Amino acid sequence: MPILKNLGVSDPKVPRAGTLPLRSSRNPFEEVSGLEEEEAGELGSLPNGTSCRRRATLEKLAGLAPFRLGWAPGRRAGSPGDGQSRSFLGRVLVPGIRRSSADFGLLARLHGTRAHGDEEAAGEAARRLAFLRLGRGSKPQRASLAERVVPAGEAAPEPPPKVPEPPKMKEPLSVLEILSLIQQRELARADEHILELEAEELAPSGGGAPGPPKAEGAGGGRRARDVALLYEALQRELWALVRETLAGPGPGACAGAGAVAQLGQVLVQEEAADGRRGPGAARKLRARWAEAVARAARERLEAAAPGAPGGLAGQLEALRARLLEDMAVVRGRLAPAYPAGLGAFGVYLRGYHGALAEWLGASARRRLPLADRYALLHWHNQVYPREVLGLVDMAALENGELGPLLSPGTLRGLEDECVTDVKAQTRAALLRVLQEDEEHWGSLEDQPSSLAQDVCELLEEHTERAPRISQEFGERMAHCCLGGLAEFLQSFQQRVERFHENPGVREMLPDTYISKTIALVNCGPPLRALAERLARVGPPESEPAREASASALDHVTRLCHRVVADLLFQELQPHFNKLMRRKWLSSPEALDGIVGTLGAQALALRRMQDEPYQALVAELHRRALVEYVRPLLRGRLRCSSARTRSRVAGRLREDAAQLQRLFRRLESQASWLDAVVPHLAEVLQLEDTPSIQVEVGVLVRDYPDIRRKHVAALLDIRGLRNTAARQEILAVARDLELSEEGALSPPRDRAFFADIPVPRPSFCLSFPLFLGRLPLSRLARPTLACLPRPRPPSLVRPRARR
Repeated sequence: MPILKNLGVSDPKVPRAGTLPLRSSRNPFEEVSGLEEEEAGELGSLPNGTSCRRRATLEKLAGLAPFRLGWAPGRRAGSPGDGQSRSFLGRVLVPGIRRSSADFGLLARLHGTRAHGDEEAAGEAARRLAFLRLGRGSKPQRASLAERVVPAGEAAPEPPPKVPEPPKMKEPLSVLEILSLIQQRELARADEHILELEAEELAPSGGGAPGPPKAEGAGGGRRARDVALLYEALQRELWALVRETLAGPGPGACAGAGAVAQLGQVLVQEEAADGRRGPGAARKLRARWAEAVARAARERLEAAAPGAPGGLAGQLEALRARLLEDMAVVRGRLAPAYPAGLGAFGVYLRGYHGALAEWLGASARRRLPLADRYALLHWHNQVYPREVLGLVDMAALENGELGPLLSPGTLRGLEDECVTDVKAQTRAALLRVLQEDEEHWGSLEDQPSSLAQDVCELLEEHTERAPRISQEFGERMAHCCLGGLAEFLQSFQQRVERFHENPGVREMLPDTYISKTIALVNCGPPLRALAERLARVGPPESEPAREASASALDHVTRLCHRVVADLLFQELQPHFNKLMRRKWLSSPEALDGIVGTLGAQALALRRMQDEPYQALVAELHRRALVEYVRPLLRGRLRCSSARTRSRVAGRLREDAAQLQRLFRRLESQASWLDAVVPHLAEVLQLEDTPSIQVEVGVLVRDYPDIRRKHVAALLDIRGLRNTAARQEILAVARDLELSEEGALSPPRDRAFFADIPVPRPSFCLSFPLFLGRLPLSRLARPTLACLPRPRPPSLVRPRARR
């Protein structure tokens, strides 16, 4: 020990930096000294008298001799330390023997201290070498062996030929060294050595084909455990590498594509090894790699979704962004680094697809609000196929297309829940809106109604979102909303009827009442358009609901039009009472009052929407002409001469022209009414029977609801008493009536003469016919000249007298 101290050598009990700290109950350096003493006894002493044992020990401790790990000079077979009885140091240093899993703890201890120890050992060795050179002095010049053996003057013999050294055998790595390769992410090399170790385990002692694993006593069981532990460590690094590479080029991410390439090489090597192992012993690392990708994708998606604001819609948007981000990394950086045969992009895509399917399935099983169900269905059916899968080359997938994210049964269940919730919510919301609007109907304030707008917004919120999810779901939602709209319109019709039947409402000012009625009429067009649109989108079974909606709106429109027209003609009635009198022939006062009142009310009516306004103006046009012709056909005026008939016809034409200008200004579309009064004027003014017959035929053709009683009343006004002429003219009307008996009656908005009742027509007896049958005394009575038309016999039997 003093010599070591004087030479600057540290305490032998402290291991030199760069050597392995040995786990042994004995001091490793004492064991080394014991081995060297045994060797020195055989070597003897050096030429300078120094003991070989001492010099060898110093040189070895100082790092001067060619001593390396696994080299023991002079070791004899069978010496102490060989076999299982050898110390741990001897077992580590002997070449050709692979170190096993018992060294795992040793490598773990060395891993943190080796780098620091190597630097200190290098500096210390340099100092020792310099010190030893100073102690020994300069190196003396020695003669070579050839100079000492060959005398002077003689030629030196040729050196013996060099014998080629045998090729060095590749020394197998120990279990610790393989584990170190795994931890250093040299995965491909580590897998190669693991495969070699596994082959040693399966190889028989005499060579040949691989046999079964060796028995425990022969060390086979321990080696099998080493292989299993190494595979576990290798897979931990592989799957950690899969997670890290998806994180992107940030802190904690993989260093580059080289590690991914090594991962792919390991998968290729293991797939080839599985072919040699057989089906029962295959490790199937490629399938486990796909599972690891799916786990990493699930972790990535779960980490992105919870922190997103905006409920489920916000989470789905975060998932979309994460999917696009990760698939861009896979497409641009990861997939090219894998071997082409692995189909890496398809594996990653399927992993993310499966992880997303699990996430959506878990969300669908929860009780979601209606808005979240809409968001989930829309994202599943539209966003994911268009914005995620639309950017992917589906032809690159090995097994064809990806499966659905959600099963058809799950999607149908979500749609059914949406339809049920919409039906319940819209029904309650529509009734609430109607109740709120009805409260303003009876008020004296003229407030605009937003009923139709609110109803359309409530229903269009669903009818516009559902078709964007799928066409079938849009049809189902349209049918549901149309049924709710039909129920609402029936309730709306009933409340409008109660409003107009309320006596208190009729006591309002006419302007206020008309304004409220116009507001109710204006609800019709947008609701009718909505019903038509829903019927077009919905299935064929939506037609009954559409008809019910149209019927309710038609009833409300006709009721409101009748109310407005009644109020207006109540005001016009005094002016109509002045028509067809002698003063009317000379003064246009009556018609001026009618035209002025209608023109003034037209300003208020213009607040009505176009469709109901056109219908109302057409109805006012028809009723105005009906009220104009009514007193004429009732016989209020009789024309006893041709001059009077000419004056009446001229006046009728002037009034017809003035009324035509009025309703054109009001934008009436009922142009079929313009010719009725001129036709009547022509019948009154014409003198010859054939011309009258032609005019009556035109009148009956243009206005199919005219009857013979109307023509007879017109002939009475013009004073036509000639029985033959009357019969010829009436025959035209009768023939047309008979030809049109099977035809349908004109619609209500095209009826004119049907609304004009006339008194029962009378007929005159032909004097030659009754000259020989009646006494002259009775014919002298003027009341018998014209008799009422006899009634047809009653079909009802007379009641028997009691």
